Amino acid sequence: MRNGLVLFTSDRGITPAALAKAGEERGFDTIYVPEHTHIPVKRTAAHPGTGDETLPDDRYLRTLDPWISLATAAAVTTRIRLSTAVALPVESDPITLAKQIATLDHLSGGRVTIGAGFGWNTDELEDHSVPPGKRRTVLREYVEAMRALWTQEEASYDGQFVSFGPSWAYPKPVQAHVPLIIGAGGGPKTFRWIAENADGWMTTPTQQDVLANIEALKKAWAEAGRDGAPDIRVLIAFKPDPAELAAWAEAGCTELIWGVPDRSEDEVLASLDRTASRLGLSA
Repeated sequence: MRNGLVLFTSDRGITPAALAKAGEERGFDTIYVPEHTHIPVKRTAAHPGTGDETLPDDRYLRTLDPWISLATAAAVTTRIRLSTAVALPVESDPITLAKQIATLDHLSGGRVTIGAGFGWNTDELEDHSVPPGKRRTVLREYVEAMRALWTQEEASYDGQFVSFGPSWAYPKPVQAHVPLIIGAGGGPKTFRWIAENADGWMTTPTQQDVLANIEALKKAWAEAGRDGAPDIRVLIAFKPDPAELAAWAEAGCTELIWGVPDRSEDEVLASLDRTASRLGLSA
């Protein structure tokens, strides 16, 4: 399995560029950063971790823009892949977002993977004029529209939430297909959406019974007539048992994602050294 690093970016602590450079030097495969455009002070949406409107900590209020963060990481690295855990594409204009992602993939030499979520914070979505009950439909249209802009000489799209006539849009991504991984709680509805629209699944920090959910996704994948296997990435939110890691690998997990605190660079680098040593990584 590959090994990635996720930094819940904020306006304090280690920068995404410094983490990406250090991660690449130590043999990690991917850096992930999150996205929240803003957090409404008054909310009705329940956080999946706390179960109510309270937040686990104040980093949600302080997240950096993911695509700018990854651009800074791309500028100081050559190999490590650039991803999000997770981005919220429906909170951006799809044509502009397609341009940003294509530009990042172009300038980084084809290193972008999109980790996207549907959006638990429905109050945040509503401020972007996204109907919470339609957020999966909106994301599907965004993905289809962006892929048209990335792959077609004269792209157009006509949907309920995205619509534009024949257009030119360059640069095209270096990758013929920019991977899309959905970060969301496991379940039939999510796995059906992934099988029909995405390339894989990223677990949430609170995900239970990873093995059973991997098998459920593989079943949905086969039922959708997809070739190959889904790209499955497990976010490590606890100290895993080595036997559990081996079982995930056997079941088809492709990458483990290790959390990094938004602390000082010295603290984070010392933590990375310990993790890399434990995993047997090398530059």
